[in-house]
Amino acid sequence: QVQLVESGGGLVQAGGSLRLSCAASRSIFSINTMGWYRQAPGKQRELVARLTSGGNTNYADSAKGRFTISRDNAKNTVYLQMNSLKPEDTAVYYCAAVYGFKTYWGQGTQVTVSS
Repeated sequence: QVQLVESGGGLVQAGGSLRLSCAASRSIFSINTMGWYRQAPGKQRELVARLTSGGNTNYADSAKGRFTISRDNAKNTVYLQMNSLKPEDTAVYYCAAVYGFKTYWGQGTQVTVSS
């Protein structure tokens, strides 16, 4: 099993930045893929960015050039640096980990971007 705890959400003005953190309960070396998803009110959950154990990344088109996913292996933590935030980035952001044949989710952290 993997427990995930997100932090770092909050309220920010458009154009601002936030860094989300996701702390995993086990070594992230053992986790196939870790990623960030988001869900806005009335919309489906969507991928924002993901990072494989081999270091490969991919991003949603909306995140390219503005968001960066990274990891700190010593802290078993994955980050999402979000720059140039827009009101349409407002959502609950979830951390996810694919371990074995299961996907584990964090509890989510709210990001609100005011115009």
